[in-house]
Amino acid sequence: MPDREAYEHAMRHAIAEAKRSRVSSDVPVGAVVLGPDWRVLARGGNEREATADPTAHAEVVALRAASSALGTWRLSGCTLVVTLEPCAMCAGALVLARIDRLVYGAADPKAGAVGSLWDLVRDRRLNHRPEVVSGVLADECSALLRDFFAAQREV
Repeated sequence: MPDREAYEHAMRHAIAEAKRSRVSSDVPVGAVVLGPDWRVLARGGNEREATADPTAHAEVVALRAASSALGTWRLSGCTLVVTLEPCAMCAGALVLARIDRLVYGAADPKAGAVGSLWDLVRDRRLNHRPEVVSGVLADECSALLRDFFAAQREV
C-alpha cells in the first residue's frame, strides 16, 4: 500500500498535466494513471476546448491512453490520480475501467461524484468499488482552479 508521500509524488504529475491543459484555455485539471508497479502509464489533461469534445475530461483522456497502452479496457491493478474530484461521467468511467484506486486532490462541491454531490464509486449496487484517497495536495489543486477562474473573470 503506497504512503502519503507516494500519493503526493503522483499528484505532482497530475498537477503538471493540469498546468499543460490551462495553456490551451481548458480548465486546469490533470490526471495520470499509474500501473500496478506505480509507474506513470498514461497522462491526460482537460481537452474539451482544444478538441470540442464534451467527454474530453482529464480522467477520460488518461483512461483512454492507459487502455491503449495496455491493449485492454480493464485497468485492474491501476490507480487514477486526478487533481479534481471526478464528475459523474468520470466516476462512472473509472468504475467501468475497473480502476483499483482513485486518488484526488480538490473536492468539487458543484459536480463531484465521489462524495460531494453523489458517491458513485462507493455505491454498493455496482460490481466494482475502487479504494478512494481524497485531499492529496488539495490546496495546490484548488489554487490552480481558483487562479484560472479569477483570470477568466478579469477578461
